[in-house]
Amino acid sequence: MEFSLEFLHNTNIQLYILAYMLGGIPFGYLLAMKFAGVDIKSEGSKSIGATNVLRVVKEHNPVLAKKLSIATIVLDALKGATPVLIAALLGIPLETVWAMAILAVFGHCFSPYLMFEGGKGVATGVGVSAVLLPMQTGIALAVWFVAAKTIKISSVSSLLGLAALIVSSLSSLPRPFDIGTITPMVIIAIVIVYKHIPNITRLVKGEESRVV
Repeated sequence: MEFSLEFLHNTNIQLYILAYMLGGIPFGYLLAMKFAGVDIKSEGSKSIGATNVLRVVKEHNPVLAKKLSIATIVLDALKGATPVLIAALLGIPLETVWAMAILAVFGHCFSPYLMFEGGKGVATGVGVSAVLLPMQTGIALAVWFVAAKTIKISSVSSLLGLAALIVSSLSSLPRPFDIGTITPMVIIAIVIVYKHIPNITRLVKGEESRVV
């Protein structure tokens, strides 16, 4: 039986692969390795996200740590937002756009470039939701900001912001790219919570680190 790659000519499949591959680019890992000479996959939480970049690089090069962390957040958000925004502007069916959003976050969390390891998906999730659910994302970011300033535990702030996003998505606030369900956003939330299980375990044990 011959194996056919004909399905790769399907536009939707191409868009899904693009979203996943872009989402999988490990910017935190690349920036820390390039500018600080640090492998963040072998230190700290071993995540490729901004919080681990800040924590690990700070031990080696405090001057660079904050800059690389901010750059990681921006790039991780953009790799989610950009393909989704372009697809939406090109008039791609909204169901396909939302599937791309899921795959971008999935790519970050299970990067094809890092043997399917990755980050927590928060910044990339913010990137896609900022395009698809702008008002709800604004509320989520406000909750995250207040929690980050008061609680100072990154995982708690992220999960509270995620909860605010889901709750506000169920409200009567406008959804410019509405497909009649928030199931794709719930799937993204489940992936992010799954990646936070080690953090949740440490929280229960009282061992989760604060961001100073």
